[in-house]
Amino acid sequence: MLSRVAESLYWMSRYIERAENIARIIDVNNNLMLDFETEIQNQQWQPLVVTSGDEEDFEERYTEYNEANVINFLTFDEKNSNSIYSCIASARFNARTVRENISPEMFNEINNLYHYLNVSREIPPQASALKNVYETLIRFSHLYIGLVERTLLQDEGFNFIKLGRLLERADKITRILDVKYFILLPSVGYVNTPLDDIQWTALLKSASAFEPYRKKYHRIEYDNIINFLILEEKFPRSVRYCTRRVEDFLRILDQTGGSLSYLKIKALNKELNAITVKEIKHYGLHEYLDLIQQKVNEIGEAVYKDFFFLSFA
Repeated sequence: MLSRVAESLYWMSRYIERAENIARIIDVNNNLMLDFETEIQNQQWQPLVVTSGDEEDFEERYTEYNEANVINFLTFDEKNSNSIYSCIASARFNARTVRENISPEMFNEINNLYHYLNVSREIPPQASALKNVYETLIRFSHLYIGLVERTLLQDEGFNFIKLGRLLERADKITRILDVKYFILLPSVGYVNTPLDDIQWTALLKSASAFEPYRKKYHRIEYDNIINFLILEEKFPRSVRYCTRRVEDFLRILDQTGGSLSYLKIKALNKELNAITVKEIKHYGLHEYLDLIQQKVNEIGEAVYKDFFFLSFA
């Protein structure tokens, strides 16, 4: 397969997964703030930009971290390459360049979503007003995954699509979990109270993890949630599940087992297999999530060098 085709399929999938998870991050923030007073709510928009890593870009064009600015920046801002609109536009562009390598159904659904978002830009930039847009985006992502599984040959192109989605998901689930780190409880006395439980429940629901979590654990407990979203090998949105599947697809694509990306993902999975929740807490949850994000980014850079970069030396 040509490297440009493989790269387009890979990024098409990453952009769609990224857009879905931005919608999830906005949704969890909106749900978490329902029990807060207005003064506290106003402090909770900046963390969404912080967890996306785009503070510098935001501050170049906006003067205040309020709901309207943050929602517009993350949802419709064309100058923000990581906004939902930009991600779907980029996914559509990549899909158009490789239309012969994807099914007509896949392209039509991506194209329809792109036009739906264009129409939705008339909606006021408020999380509650855009709730249907975010839900539509999440449903589209589920449909897209189904179309990939049911309408494509499971060849190299299929493997690059899956690789992109899983690598992006591993990064973004850490960012969804990190939102809770930034959410302010009224005081430390509210830790492990019903309000704290409500927040953790909202976070689990935003990751489509609440029901699977309750099947394994009967109570909302901090340690169990960390274990479930980071280390649970049977939950398809956990970090460990995603990185293990990334290793599987890199093994298939590499074959030699000597590529930089394959060696890096093997090393990360070795660490995830050995670490415990107690050790994560000792390291610091926020700091450990940052570390995972850094390593996932390094793996993404290695994938580019291994499969997409053409040297003419």
